[in-house]
Amino acid sequence: MPILRKIQLPRPSNNHLAKFARNVASQCGEDGIVETLFKKIPQASLSRWCVEFGAWDGKHLSNSFHPITNLGWSGVLIEADTAKLAQLTQTHAKNDKVYCINEMVTLEPHQQLDALLARTPIPSDFDFLSIDIDGLDWHVWSSLSNYFPRVVVIEFNPTIPNDVIYVQDPDIRVRQGSSLCAIVEMARAKGYELVCTVPWNAFFVRREFFSLFGIADNSIELMHNPSPNVTSMFQLFDGTIVTCGLQKLLWHDRRFGPLDLQVLSESERTYGASPRV
Repeated sequence: MPILRKIQLPRPSNNHLAKFARNVASQCGEDGIVETLFKKIPQASLSRWCVEFGAWDGKHLSNSFHPITNLGWSGVLIEADTAKLAQLTQTHAKNDKVYCINEMVTLEPHQQLDALLARTPIPSDFDFLSIDIDGLDWHVWSSLSNYFPRVVVIEFNPTIPNDVIYVQDPDIRVRQGSSLCAIVEMARAKGYELVCTVPWNAFFVRREFFSLFGIADNSIELMHNPSPNVTSMFQLFDGTIVTCGLQKLLWHDRRFGPLDLQVLSESERTYGASPRV
């Protein structure tokens, strides 16, 4: 029998801000990390405004609940579902610093994030933007041109390896996500640097603040280890496909293995000519 096993890679050495992960309402420790980030940014520059869309009921797995409720921030919360909007409004019913908008953020001009934020008094250099919509995340941030948040947390697809750039189609109906590598590339073009990752969210700060965080090298391999969620696939000399690592569809909980992925029938799997690449 062949030997096949996947070794555990070391924890990314420069992702030290992840040690501050703590949940108040967030899912993967975002609350503690965000609070730590803003302790390092000069306080005099802060507007204490945050934005979250797909805001749900304003508390469940929310990255904005803690800064708004416990730190006294103002917020723009955008939710497309009318039933959830009612719960969202109730969550912050006594807070006149929260603006709840019943819209879906898309790439249509009247529904772009720029247009929705323009309905509110939020300053253009607000502090914190949380993007988690399971699909158009890359496109929504890429399209933002009139606002310049100091810190952005954005969801990426954690099953895509660090060295793959993948951006899904700019279609609101597509729910695929984009790779961390693609988001890092786009963020740098917009003037942002990666400072922390958790399993499927990445934290960026405007480049002017990056030196405050003591990260000598924020290369993606030093900031994020994707191996727990990545399926590795390779081919043997005879054409056999082998898989290891994650061997289930993460969002459908359906298992698969190398037998499901064979391109050649068993009778065709023979060692042939030199590789052609």
